[in-house]
Amino acid sequence: MPEAMIEFREVSKAYGASIAVDRLSLDVPRGQITVFVGPSGCGKTTSLRMVNRMVEPTSGTILVDGRDVSTLPAARLRRSMGYVLQAAGLMPHRTVVDNIATVPRLNGVSRRQARARAHELLDVVGLSQGLADRYPAQLSGGQQQRVGVARALAADPPILLMDEPFSAVDPVVRQELQRELLRLQQDLGKTIVFVTHDIDEAVLLGDRIAVFAVGGRLAQVADPEELLRAPADEFVAGFVGRDRGFRHLGFYDDGGLSLDETPTVALSQLGAMAPAEWTVILDGAGRPAGWASPVSPGTVVTGGSLHRAGGTLRSALDSALSSPSGRGVVVDDDGRFLGTVAATAVLAAAERRRAAVPEEA
Repeated sequence: MPEAMIEFREVSKAYGASIAVDRLSLDVPRGQITVFVGPSGCGKTTSLRMVNRMVEPTSGTILVDGRDVSTLPAARLRRSMGYVLQAAGLMPHRTVVDNIATVPRLNGVSRRQARARAHELLDVVGLSQGLADRYPAQLSGGQQQRVGVARALAADPPILLMDEPFSAVDPVVRQELQRELLRLQQDLGKTIVFVTHDIDEAVLLGDRIAVFAVGGRLAQVADPEELLRAPADEFVAGFVGRDRGFRHLGFYDDGGLSLDETPTVALSQLGAMAPAEWTVILDGAGRPAGWASPVSPGTVVTGGSLHRAGGTLRSALDSALSSPSGRGVVVDDDGRFLGTVAATAVLAAAERRRAAVPEEA
């Protein structure tokens, strides 16, 4: 495991008789995404905020790159780290580019240089330069969150603290932002502490996952695969969920999964045909447009997710289970139809993959 960038040493936080964080000892590896996950009131956000001294610990020590944070001026410490909030926290009276330039300006960078850096970061986080002079109220929720990430990156900090940054946007935008974060991390290699209450988000994003229990107790620290395969106790097993076996399929790619040939019909030729079996309807570019059902002549039956070839077995299983025909539709990178797959075939492939991986003692 990489060396620790952030170290919690017997850290506790109490509010009167209430314990928010209970003797937390944890290493956050350099250059990885560590996710703090758990139910409401378990101390995960409090633990995050103690790193940049937005919350002061009652006892214990927090080290950042080997230095005790309590010995560092709080304002300087905060400016040395990126911080992304749930609601972006943008200043409404400042334009996008000036919001992004905030921390470099506080660090003494000239306005011209800070704004130039802000324009660079618009491209990095996938925003159009045409948004530079807009105000936060003129942006969508997803755009605001991207600006928040850009602002956190503006001073090129080694550490990025992210407090449920994607929970306030709709599921489609959330998935886009999650993919964008993984892309950025691949390029930038920051040390990221990410707080969420969503176990699926934790498994998707985390190199390591720290599960917090109510009362501020650290219940387990593990990589996503180990967490799903071997929960440390009943609390972790319950929090991860009884469907953790399906989540575990996300660690297996679909290599070796054979596709079945399924009848197809062009959308333009559907008419009132009554197929003898479920038939995939294709548009003019060869992309799935739905199903033709034996019991609904001439009707396009929609529903079900598509599985992109080269994805995970979990995606393939989701496609099969959500399909009105009971068969997952598989497409290539351009969305063109390749074939179908049954849930039983996906589960059989998963069993073969599991059998090929030696169990730990």
